[in-house]
Amino acid sequence: MGIFSSHKSEMIDASRALPGRSNAIMSPGRHRVLGTPMAPPFPTGLEQAVFALGCFWGAERIFWQLDGVYTTAVGYAGGFTPNPTYEEVCSGRTGHSESVLVVFDPSKISYRQLVGKFFESHDPTQGMRQGNDVGTQYRSAIYFRSSDQATEAAEVKKAFEERLGEAGFGEITSEFASGGPFFYAEEYHQQYLAANPNGYCGLGGTGVSCPIGVLGGSDS
Repeated sequence: MGIFSSHKSEMIDASRALPGRSNAIMSPGRHRVLGTPMAPPFPTGLEQAVFALGCFWGAERIFWQLDGVYTTAVGYAGGFTPNPTYEEVCSGRTGHSESVLVVFDPSKISYRQLVGKFFESHDPTQGMRQGNDVGTQYRSAIYFRSSDQATEAAEVKKAFEERLGEAGFGEITSEFASGGPFFYAEEYHQQYLAANPNGYCGLGGTGVSCPIGVLGGSDS
């Protein structure tokens, strides 16, 4: 995916990152599947979460299919370059991961359940890659929007890591960080697999399930 996607697996530092630009590269419209706006302001009572789990085309589809999710969008998070382009992110010179913004109704689906779905939907032990997709932009990450989210994600991680160990997997390498800016990706990336049903999706889980108890209810 992308013309600069060759094995950029070393994280760049801020002093060497691309300068980026002051203006956004796109103006988010409505969700192709859900019909809801992809950008704020969102209805009162909804919450936001940001996850990275490899190629964002397949990752976004995982979340928009969940009951209780109001909208989703793909973009770039966890890096240094403001308003990066896809090609810049794939060069490994922005520090960003391919990420998904998930706006959800906590009365219908909990943050813990979203974190559980995140862990179950990919292999979070692979470092700077996901399957055959190699590079810093494909790293696994959770970007917290609150201290409560940080606490809950850590608890789910601990429980899931125990299950992974029992199944023979290594330690979780996912990045856990406070949520910085989320930069929306280009329009053609948004809900890509809805527009291109046979499009590429390199995601694959480990087959390990997250313990229901730690999620605070049934997984959606």
